[in-house]
Amino acid sequence: MQRFFVLAILILLGWLTYRLSPILSPFLIAGILAYLGNPLVTRLQRHRIGRTWGTTLVFVLVILILAGITMALLPVIRHQSVLFIEYLQKYAELLQTQIIPQFSARIGIHLDSQSITHYATANAQKLAGWLGRSLQLALSSGSGLISSVLSIILVPVLGFYLLRDWPRLIARIAALIPPHYLPISQHLASDADTMLMAFLRGQLLVMLALGTSYAIGLSIVGLQTAILVGLVAGLLSFVPYLGVVSGIAMASLAMYVQTGAFLPILWVLIVFGIGQILESMVFTPYLVGDRIGLHPVAVIFAVLAGGELFGFVGLLLALPVTAVLIALLRHLHGWYLQSPYYLGKES
Repeated sequence: MQRFFVLAILILLGWLTYRLSPILSPFLIAGILAYLGNPLVTRLQRHRIGRTWGTTLVFVLVILILAGITMALLPVIRHQSVLFIEYLQKYAELLQTQIIPQFSARIGIHLDSQSITHYATANAQKLAGWLGRSLQLALSSGSGLISSVLSIILVPVLGFYLLRDWPRLIARIAALIPPHYLPISQHLASDADTMLMAFLRGQLLVMLALGTSYAIGLSIVGLQTAILVGLVAGLLSFVPYLGVVSGIAMASLAMYVQTGAFLPILWVLIVFGIGQILESMVFTPYLVGDRIGLHPVAVIFAVLAGGELFGFVGLLLALPVTAVLIALLRHLHGWYLQSPYYLGKES
């Protein structure tokens, strides 16, 4: 009976997450921020700084850092974004006048550049029209605009209160667990917490290190949109291979339009190749370590499945939930290897 009750609770939580996913994003983001900031506030408490004052200090520090980074990078990102859009337009012209005719002559098959260009232009116009209508609908919908603004405002407010009351919340959750399950629950929670904290902090540091490496390397080889490409590739690197593939595509296109030749693209490939070597030999071993053990296939599946089932909320939940499940599966594997069934001691 108890097992069915627990199963019913889990099904109810999954259903509620699915139904409430449009409004859960700010709460989940705030929860992740509070979870990441809790060790620092706890450390400040050990130096006789109250929980509220410690939370305030951490929030002020984070806001100052983010504001400084935004003020430093926003003009550059804006300039390079405009430049990259111009590159896309120039590439479309080159595709019609040079690339398709040359490729057609080399393979000996006639390709109608006009038809290809017309097809691409028509679909681009449809996409632009759809985006324009979506933007107009979002701007004309007062409730949607208010909801977006409220979500942005809610994240720091919710994060502050969650971070301040984090120990109290954990204590209340622990009080709901039956006493005879409490020791094993605490053991599992401790292992899951270790893995999840290492994963989140390590992954954020790897994303930052990769984005910085790509931006520096592409700047050295002369790419004028290096910071934009490095930022996009770094942010997308939380999914294995997505960041590097997107970065190579963006950087190769920009480099070809910028130089008018294919040979400089080789430098782009070298930069991303060095970045991958640094990730596998330096960044991941030192910043994440061997405590995670998330296979790239599992990460890709988790992100795709989370996004398909729960949208943006699923993307936020996918990797943390997968990290916790991996920790639980390791314990189940250990119990199985010590079980009478595995050892052949069943009568």
